[in-house]
Amino acid sequence: MSQQGLTSRLEQLRDKIRYHEYRYFVLDSPEISDAEFDQLIKELQRLEAQNPQLITPDSPTQRVGGEPLPGFRKVEHKRQMLSLDNAFNASGIINFANRIYRLAGSEQLDFVVEHKIDGLSAILTYQAGILIQGATRGNGLIGEDVTENIKTIRSIPLKLPERIDLEVRGEVYISKKDFAEINRERLEAGEALFANPRNAAAGSIRQLDPRIAAERSLSLMAYQLVHYEREEITSHARALSLLEGLGFKVNWYRKTPLVDELIACCQDWTKRRDDLPFEIDGLVIKVDDLNLRRELGSTAKSPRWAIAYKFPAQQKVTIVEDIIISVGRTGALTPSARLKPVQLAGSTVSRATLHNLDEIKRKGVKIGDSVLVQKAGDVIPEVVKVITDKRTGAESDFVMPEQCPVCGGEVLREEGEAVFRCTNITGCPAQRREGILHFISRNAMNIEGVGPALIDQLLAKGMITDFADLYRLKKDELLSLERMADKSAGNVIKAIAASKGRPLHRLIFALGIRHVGSGVARVLSQNYPSLDLLAEATSEELVAIEEIGPVIAASIVSFFKERNNREVIAKMKKNGIMPEFRPEKEQEKPELVGKRFVFTGGLSSYSRAEAKERVIAAGGKVTANISKNTDYLVAGENPGSKLVKAQQLGVLILDQKKFEELLT
Repeated sequence: MSQQGLTSRLEQLRDKIRYHEYRYFVLDSPEISDAEFDQLIKELQRLEAQNPQLITPDSPTQRVGGEPLPGFRKVEHKRQMLSLDNAFNASGIINFANRIYRLAGSEQLDFVVEHKIDGLSAILTYQAGILIQGATRGNGLIGEDVTENIKTIRSIPLKLPERIDLEVRGEVYISKKDFAEINRERLEAGEALFANPRNAAAGSIRQLDPRIAAERSLSLMAYQLVHYEREEITSHARALSLLEGLGFKVNWYRKTPLVDELIACCQDWTKRRDDLPFEIDGLVIKVDDLNLRRELGSTAKSPRWAIAYKFPAQQKVTIVEDIIISVGRTGALTPSARLKPVQLAGSTVSRATLHNLDEIKRKGVKIGDSVLVQKAGDVIPEVVKVITDKRTGAESDFVMPEQCPVCGGEVLREEGEAVFRCTNITGCPAQRREGILHFISRNAMNIEGVGPALIDQLLAKGMITDFADLYRLKKDELLSLERMADKSAGNVIKAIAASKGRPLHRLIFALGIRHVGSGVARVLSQNYPSLDLLAEATSEELVAIEEIGPVIAASIVSFFKERNNREVIAKMKKNGIMPEFRPEKEQEKPELVGKRFVFTGGLSSYSRAEAKERVIAAGGKVTANISKNTDYLVAGENPGSKLVKAQQLGVLILDQKKFEELLT
């Protein structure tokens, strides 16, 4: 085949594959079989492998990259992505429309109502018709460059039919069917299940290895045209139609001038949301006229021309088959309702927390009751109320056990507390397990590669009885465990050894002393530079410290009086874990000493607790609320109302990159 003929055949194959991808992944109306499609892909792969100099970045074979990325580059959005105000009923929609009429000076205008897909927002940028960048929303100002993962989404065109510059916003999501399949595969592999499709989509799009994202069956629904160079688009409905013509999968929408029709749409989809192949958590109502949108403008937080109608929390009736008890690391007994499984907000719910005995009595929950359940914030299952009309007389009252269901130890309720606790601190397996998991957690000793599954195996085989035993494990012992190969066993031993270098305040927090969080642990390490000195402290001495009250002091003294705790600490010393306080003055930055920081939203590089530690180490202070005395607001992904207040007060706002630059 001549060079010209080869080039022509390659372009012909690419165009065919793009067309059939569009038919399959966008229109859901394939024209050829999977086998025929695979043959086209294989021929293209073969020809490109033989002629790598002819591979183009927009080729369908280039959707999945090679090596995992070292990290995600930050991207500053050309236009800020704002959050939407919410309406929860018909009156909220009417109030929104009346406000628009008043601001526009007219009641003769069109609205567009569309599905609010429950996924992750993304921004796609095209140059000369080629996809050059895909980014996450981030905090609305700064997102992350996830282009390699975006390219794996088959409903996104890598090349447009026109050589144009374009910017599009859309929602990345996973269908209900694909979500169920992903969780089935994770269950078989012994991996943790995703809580819902949104979490699965968000976790997938932020994978450093594009090959993992490619396996997750992600889709994207375009919902906004931000930039189009060919003509001035003045209608949102026209923009969606244009995107559809360019090959994008476009959200369902309806254009209408009637507020009553908007309300009817919202009420209709509230009933029909389960009929859709993907999750939606409401509808979005927008002004159709794009010029009017610019005139209406935005507040610091939200556009004035749009509002989100949020569905009421989905509720279902089911039966409380039993009330069961779980025991936490502090011995707290937490009752949960074991429910007859019911589909609720995209997942099967079979358990709901009841918090404590007082909550059970307040709601009047009995075993055998029919109850109304919902997901608080569409996430956490909870019992809303008992359907007393459905009682048959066969229901029974729940009685808090007098003995721990795990170890048989005595259960007591301290005066002034709502929680019952197992008093067998030293011998309760549940407390030991949860205590070990707390010890290895990220904000404590941060032992990477050691998780619940491994700890359960070590406890079951008697290889450990407490967290101190982790430090005497040998590689050969670990090789006897399930799914433990030579390399992974070596990594576990290295991670455990590395944790010996953690600072004293991390160890104090890791011990799991009641009422001692990471902040109190740091204060204690500054006042007692070794664990031995802290163990000898009296309540009177501890209360003299400004941040330590009588309850915390009593808990610390009680912890170190307990014989088993002293024995575990002795084992740790024997295994070489006894850090001393290291002053952090050398980390202080004079310009940050005394400066007040507030955090909002999620940080991708480290936890909130780790960020707080860095500020304190640099000499700054971290407070919970924004005020005129706040010096910096650190805004991560999905910031809350603190961002608005900071903007109103003129507080300096930092994204994660600027925060890190400030500290370093």
